[in-house]
Amino acid sequence: MLTPADAELLIAQHVQVLAGRAEPLARCVGRVLREDIFAERDQPPFDRVMMDGIAVDSAVLRAGSRSLPVEGLQAAGIPALTLASKNACIEVTTGAVLPQGCDAVIPVERIELVASEARIPPELAIAEWQHVHRRGSDRRQGDMLLAAGVRLGPAEVAIIAGAGKSQALISVPPVPMLVSTGDELVEPGMPILDHQIRRSNVYGMLAALQRHGFSEVSLDHVRDDAAVLRQQLAAHLQQHPVLLLSGGVSMGKLDFVPSVLEELGVRRVFHRIAQRPGKPLWFGVGDAGQLVFALPGNPVSTLVCLVRYVIPALWHALGLRQSVAESAALAEPVVVRDDTTTFVPARLESDDTGRLWAVPQSGNNSGDFTALAGTDGFIELPPGPQSYAKGFAARFYRW
Repeated sequence: MLTPADAELLIAQHVQVLAGRAEPLARCVGRVLREDIFAERDQPPFDRVMMDGIAVDSAVLRAGSRSLPVEGLQAAGIPALTLASKNACIEVTTGAVLPQGCDAVIPVERIELVASEARIPPELAIAEWQHVHRRGSDRRQGDMLLAAGVRLGPAEVAIIAGAGKSQALISVPPVPMLVSTGDELVEPGMPILDHQIRRSNVYGMLAALQRHGFSEVSLDHVRDDAAVLRQQLAAHLQQHPVLLLSGGVSMGKLDFVPSVLEELGVRRVFHRIAQRPGKPLWFGVGDAGQLVFALPGNPVSTLVCLVRYVIPALWHALGLRQSVAESAALAEPVVVRDDTTTFVPARLESDDTGRLWAVPQSGNNSGDFTALAGTDGFIELPPGPQSYAKGFAARFYRW
């Protein structure tokens, strides 16, 4: 049986990166960049004043001059002035171009301005280029600022704007179709009988997808009827590049999902992973490259498999470069009793050193959705049987 790492690799091998689209910067945050971004000009594009004060020729001050007439004001946003006399100075504001003939800035709080004269304390040391952000000291024109494959946050969007681009090529997230199966499921808010349960899995999946940046999601429900299931899934495969199913994937008489998918031309890549919970996970690829994940119906299994496999696959399809895995240390010992990988729901805490600790949250079984309340995700523990001590560090996946 496959390990989680094997399954992860197989999924990645079958993911096709989706096409990109140019969008205005205001719509790029949270998206994956699909082009390299290069510096439009030197950064900064001129010697930039870093403090309000006066701009001076530092050599004159080091020679002993401490009283300088003020020749003018160099404000941000105007062309560079030129110092007419080396024995003078020019008032400057933060962000302004350093005036020609000057090579240092003295902060306003270190000088005394009397009429049109600046007086500098005799003990104040003046260094060449102090409080000046030198031209090109950050990046040179043509330098790469961002590489394709990064997820755009506020800093990255600002970098693109600083490079002079009003729009960027980004990935457009797919619209997954979430399908729950089962005659026992009843929509929240509708009358329910004693033998029925609420249709909750798809709402947990929807929330997880939205939290990870996939805001547009379609929902459907299909009862345990092979003919109806075949008809509905055929329609969804025509309209959606990603199909996510919950339930009907195990080995029961009414678990029609695997056979129906294969009848519809979805090629099975794997079925079942050596893990707990979530062993029956099914993954396949449609004839047009559609990604099809059939997740186990138990609520905890559904959410764990979605976060562990589906969401990384969706980001891969958007062109996101592999991110560094997060890890956390066990806050208390955990015993793994069988020879499969075990996923343990946990909440995160950090100590005074900033180290992350995973506090396990026990539940009755993979149907105990309520036990996940207050947890941040789950920790992945290697196969046992083994007891993992407090402090054992392992990969952590956030809901």
